[in-house]
Amino acid sequence: MIAKLSKYIQGSTWFFVVIAPMLMVIEVVCDLMQPTLMANIIDVGVASGNMSEVWRTGGLMISVALLGVLGGVGCTATSSVAAMRFGAALRKGMFDNIQTFSFKEIDRFKTSSLITRLTNDVTQMQNMLRSVLCMMVRTPLLCAGGLVMAIMMSRQLSLIFAVAIPVLLIGLMVVIPKTFPLFGKMQEKIDRVNTVMRENLLGVRVVKAFVGQEREKKRFGEANEDLMNWTMRAMKIIMTTMPMVTLVMNLSVLALLLYGGVLTMHGDLEIGKIMAFMTYMMQVLSSLMMVVMMLMNVSRAKVSGDRILEVLEAKTSIESPRAPKEMQRDLMLDEKTGRQVSGLDVEFDHVSFRYNDTDPEYVLKDISFKAHPGQTVGIIGGTGSGKSSFINLIPRLYDVSEGSVRIGGVDVRELSLDDLRQHIGVVLQDSVLFSGSIADNLRWGKEGATEKEMADAAQMAQASEFIDKLPEGFEAYVEQRGKNFSGGQKQRLSLTRTFVKDPDILILDDSTSAVDMATEARIQQALRQREKQGIVFIIAQRISAIRDADQIIVMEGGEISGVGTHEELVRSNEIYRAIVASQLGEEALENV
Repeated sequence: MIAKLSKYIQGSTWFFVVIAPMLMVIEVVCDLMQPTLMANIIDVGVASGNMSEVWRTGGLMISVALLGVLGGVGCTATSSVAAMRFGAALRKGMFDNIQTFSFKEIDRFKTSSLITRLTNDVTQMQNMLRSVLCMMVRTPLLCAGGLVMAIMMSRQLSLIFAVAIPVLLIGLMVVIPKTFPLFGKMQEKIDRVNTVMRENLLGVRVVKAFVGQEREKKRFGEANEDLMNWTMRAMKIIMTTMPMVTLVMNLSVLALLLYGGVLTMHGDLEIGKIMAFMTYMMQVLSSLMMVVMMLMNVSRAKVSGDRILEVLEAKTSIESPRAPKEMQRDLMLDEKTGRQVSGLDVEFDHVSFRYNDTDPEYVLKDISFKAHPGQTVGIIGGTGSGKSSFINLIPRLYDVSEGSVRIGGVDVRELSLDDLRQHIGVVLQDSVLFSGSIADNLRWGKEGATEKEMADAAQMAQASEFIDKLPEGFEAYVEQRGKNFSGGQKQRLSLTRTFVKDPDILILDDSTSAVDMATEARIQQALRQREKQGIVFIIAQRISAIRDADQIIVMEGGEISGVGTHEELVRSNEIYRAIVASQLGEEALENV
């Protein structure tokens, strides 16, 4: 894990990574010098009444202390800079990789989990790096240096370490491994809290409308309490280590005073050295206590690191081919206008699809169909009939399980993803707008679009009627998720954004469901008058949105139940007849 994540320590960050331990070495050396200098003051200066020695050594102690402070502050500052830069690089690496994910990978990781990994897990890794650069340098140096200095001062008293250190190490080796699964569970519970919180905030209107505040409080309380319980289980293990370390330290001090007192009475050891030895002992044992805390942080960071690596190493199931083919435009005669039109045809050739290879049932089954440039294709069917799955295969948001989807005679899997999606415009029922101005949102369709291009697209999408009333016009501010616009306005802005792009293949996934019938009729009329004769796919629940389409596909249970014009399907397809009768009445069938 460390080797894989270390590549995100980039450029000048390595300078801070290298300099921080060096500054910590200075602080540790200064800390190790202090007890010896203190012993010298007591045994040489105070014992003999030599005040000049006391002042000289005292001044040296102050200088050493100041140098140690500079080293410690410098280490803290440089390690913090290194940790922040490391965290920023990790977040960028994860975000960049997430942008390559297909819908399949997004479904696998879940949005709330990805947010937790980008925030909480990265923070854990930052804390670990800062701990490594400071404590992981300070702790072993202080422990080893303290042992060496203590042994040099009194080999007899050093026998205390032979008992105290093994007891501590055995205790830690028993306790630490138990924390790994607990910290893993903690991160999962944080995911759950984020999921509940995100759903509540995004669905706050539904919560208010259904007076569901108490239900949501209960749901969040359960997730929050679950997180607290797992955190407490991990903390209980940590808390058991502290009394153990404190007990060993206190018993060691007691042994030192008893054994040291005996040695002093026999004239084998000076009082100053006992005091210095006690300081070294506390340094050694406290450094071992720091090891406990550090290992806890590292064990939690390891869990976070594994979760981050999961995202960084995840490969998208949909990639551009190494040698992509070029799209071939067809030149065809438009039967409506009598003129030749250029565009891309779309063909489904015995397509079957399921979201996961382990799913027993296919969402789409043996779909074969072809649409030509200049055609409008309507798609209708009941809930769960496979309409959205059908159109998701065209821009290759998912890959087919069997068969092939061809555009311009070329399998979409053999085309560059960027080239493919540049020719396709998709308007979803759930209109997603980004914070910024209206113009910023529309230029997602075409970067650098002029105001005239945006105005023409807005006119076509029937959005100009409310945009023109805004004092700022296209510069009017769009709040997060477009919450300062109604559902119908958001749908029309989404249509405008796609019309600005002017794609060869336009996919409308129930994208006028929130607009009134009159506005929908005007949008349909504008679509029929598009100067560029591409293919338009319209998924709709309302017959009025597709009745004038050149072809209408009726979906049922993941299969094509019928294909034809409105009149043809009314005569031949029972499912379509039932939909028409339910929406337009029996007289609509009789008129046909």
